Amino acid sequence: MSALICGSLAYDTIMVFHDKFKNHILPEQVHILNVCFLVPDLRREFGGCAGNIAYNLNMLGGKAIAMGTVGIDFAPYGEWLDRCGINRKHIKAIDHAYTAQAYITTDMDDNQITAFHPGAMNFAHHNKVGDVQGVSVGIVAPDGRQGMVEHAAQFAEAGIPFIFDPGQGLPMFDGDELLRFMDQATWAAFNDYEFQLLQQRTGKSAQQLAETVKGLIVTHGGKGSSIYHGKQCIDVPVAKPAALADPTGCGDAYRAGLLHGLMQGMDWETTGRVAALMGAIKIEHHGTQNHRFEREEFDARFKESFEYAL
Repeated sequence: MSALICGSLAYDTIMVFHDKFKNHILPEQVHILNVCFLVPDLRREFGGCAGNIAYNLNMLGGKAIAMGTVGIDFAPYGEWLDRCGINRKHIKAIDHAYTAQAYITTDMDDNQITAFHPGAMNFAHHNKVGDVQGVSVGIVAPDGRQGMVEHAAQFAEAGIPFIFDPGQGLPMFDGDELLRFMDQATWAAFNDYEFQLLQQRTGKSAQQLAETVKGLIVTHGGKGSSIYHGKQCIDVPVAKPAALADPTGCGDAYRAGLLHGLMQGMDWETTGRVAALMGAIKIEHHGTQNHRFEREEFDARFKESFEYAL
């Protein structure tokens, strides 16, 4: 069984400003803002939802196929995916664009200023779900707008169950479009802010939205997550991390845990805990693809965290 991961692939350039933005931005002068922040710390990481989810799912032993569009600067990322054993046959290069890029500056209050260039991601609709064989499950993660629309429709038409996970792409869609995604999807996943925005835009309650899919997952950061299934709402605890290094990419790691549980036929209580542990492992490391474990280590930590074995 393979999981088709439709979503972005991006470079994340992460910079740290050793002060606080508020000390350098004058509120009464924001209409003529012209500032420069000295950033001694800089990292360039491989990221994007499709890359992150595939990376995490492969570590769990799943077969992930990443689908996305990239640019003329993708070679280093492609080599990394090859070293990680991630299938990139369906990652398409756009020869007149750059790979999507995020430039993130963080201050000492953990405030962030981010500039995002979508680049090749805007051509995601050039890929077609039907071009991939042997897919048992899929996910529509943040990507180019038209790509998300078409990939959801293609999954539904092919009868392939999939997770709708709009993430930071949710504001691109109005209420009717979001309801169409929910009708097409088998499962849906949001963080708590996105879920509130979904309810606001659709005019539907949490229970009404939950009734449109077989499972609706809402994450609450350090407070765990909730899984709506039928008329049930299952509260999933967090797995305690050894350190809090970097929350970037935790949602993608969590989604990989969801896919793994669904592919293995686990119940929702266990699936949610697998996902929670994936998020905890990720938060212990900087970057989105720098953590690593063997499956035996993961199983041992699961038992330690939740007091039963997988």
